[in-house]
Amino acid sequence: MSPINLAIVGVGKIVRDQHLPSIAKNPDFALVATASRHGTVEGVKSYTTIDAMLDAEPSIDAVSLCMPPQYRYEAAYKALVAGKHVFLEKPPGATLSEVADLEALAAKQGASLFASWHSRYAPAVEAAKAFLAATTIDSVHVIWKEDVRHWHPNQEWIWQAGGLGVFDPGINALSIVTHILPRPIFITEAVLEFPENRDAPIAADIRFRNANGLPVHAEFDWRQTGKQSWDIVAETAAGQMVLSEGGAKLSVNGALTFAEPEQEYPSLYRRFAEIIKAGKSDVDLAPLRHVADAFMLGKRKFVDAFHD
Repeated sequence: MSPINLAIVGVGKIVRDQHLPSIAKNPDFALVATASRHGTVEGVKSYTTIDAMLDAEPSIDAVSLCMPPQYRYEAAYKALVAGKHVFLEKPPGATLSEVADLEALAAKQGASLFASWHSRYAPAVEAAKAFLAATTIDSVHVIWKEDVRHWHPNQEWIWQAGGLGVFDPGINALSIVTHILPRPIFITEAVLEFPENRDAPIAADIRFRNANGLPVHAEFDWRQTGKQSWDIVAETAAGQMVLSEGGAKLSVNGALTFAEPEQEYPSLYRRFAEIIKAGKSDVDLAPLRHVADAFMLGKRKFVDAFHD
């Protein structure tokens, strides 16, 4: 079978760090074009707009959209109307309504739409899911704290409305939690901290419960210095489970039970190829719904202005 001719829209840091190496190692894809205002990939045809790219390259089969979420809907719409399969970086869009419309359009066009949640493909996530399914969970605590100055330097879009602020990393935790817990959870209260000079939060404290009353507490913060914290701790009848380092390692009662090298983005592209071949889509909006619920239900707390 011939490889899937793939194009990338939005050539930035995440593309260079993760997408390009993953695509290069996957025989199911051939990178044939890019569209980006500033970035290019050596040896690959480049365009400054998706319109120009789609007009000039009819052989494109699929498109990976890696621009900020506020601009993703328009590009995805154009690609789907052109009959292309679409990979959406996380979060899949700036609003739930946008992504729902894209999912309906993909079905109408007979194209595959993939809302990618890379943290779900962290190596120890499935082991954590299996552990929790086999025991009784008493409580869950999510600690997702990192330094925005390190991970998103001078990225103004992330502080703008629709950029999600601290939920840009926090949604990674939500993508794991919604995957590993046996029952859905619902927000009961939230406090969102907004810098006086920003339109998106820098921290969030959120309480959830499920239908059986399981308490889940999530702490997201972008002001962490030193060691970064990406941990999910569950107290269970079988002991304390710690899913650490963003899902890379699993420990039970202090003993490391699972750890493997990170393969998140290679796994995403394997999944994208799989759904294209199967003629279906993979669009789970649970993580984004929780973000929307936090903004809807959360109390706003204003803190000092933030400067990079």
